[in-house]
Amino acid sequence: MATRHHTPSPSAAEETTRWHALVDGQLPADDAAALHEQLQGDQSAMDTIAHWQTQRDRLHALHQDLLRAPVPDALVAAALRATGRRNRQTQWWRWGGVAASVVAAFVLGWTGRSQWPHGPVETLAGNAALLAPGVSTPVQRFAQQASVAHAVYQPEVRHPVEVTAAQQDHLVQWLSKRLNRPLKVPALGAQGYELVGGRLLPGELGARAQFMYQNGTGQRITLYLGALTPAATAPTENSKAPASLPAQPTPMTTAFQFTQEGPVPGFYWTDAGFGYALSGQLTRTELLELATAVYPQLQP
Repeated sequence: MATRHHTPSPSAAEETTRWHALVDGQLPADDAAALHEQLQGDQSAMDTIAHWQTQRDRLHALHQDLLRAPVPDALVAAALRATGRRNRQTQWWRWGGVAASVVAAFVLGWTGRSQWPHGPVETLAGNAALLAPGVSTPVQRFAQQASVAHAVYQPEVRHPVEVTAAQQDHLVQWLSKRLNRPLKVPALGAQGYELVGGRLLPGELGARAQFMYQNGTGQRITLYLGALTPAATAPTENSKAPASLPAQPTPMTTAFQFTQEGPVPGFYWTDAGFGYALSGQLTRTELLELATAVYPQLQP
């Protein structure tokens, strides 16, 4: 029988964050020593922390060879070509540390993508065609980039987002302006998740947005969205339903696609040239329930 590890109550989410910071070596020495002493009498808590430490050590050891491997020649050539496009280069560097983090994550993702499990890509709509193996479409790349962005920012303790949920109105206005589309932030309180905040990210066709949510145990999910076609514009009352969705979608017929081609699994879908991806270290059933709750809240 598997060991059952202690999980703090929803009111102790902040304490869970401190546990993660302890395991990741992000606490000051005095705070780490104090927390160790505090937990000495709680064997279940100590077992949980030891389990997390083992997972962390195994993950660090998993791709050490890839971290030391040279960057592929094709990627180096692409980077050199990109440096010649000065107008685009200026725009990317305005994103500063955010852009640098995502580019680094992309390089790691590129070198390690052959090591990731390539799970099935499936649709819930009976009439949606399966994507051919090995074909990298803009939508597939979008889903992979959403997964990488989740992996980059999900572990952050102090800076998981740029704008917190306390400034939700400002967050929505800012990201809507940058993405040139009125955005909505789905409410997932009924599913046990509260908004942490959001951030701006670079994408193939301009800015993209990421909203982060967290439940009482510290589990995080992210909603990633952005344009997939240059002509993507804000929807109107007369906008037609996307080709992959019926005119009046229902949870059973809405076309979502599940993917594991990234650090974490997720469901993604498109709507009038705009992409959405919900990512998290959850089961397919749990992610589907969340995606089903998110989708209707994004409709105009």
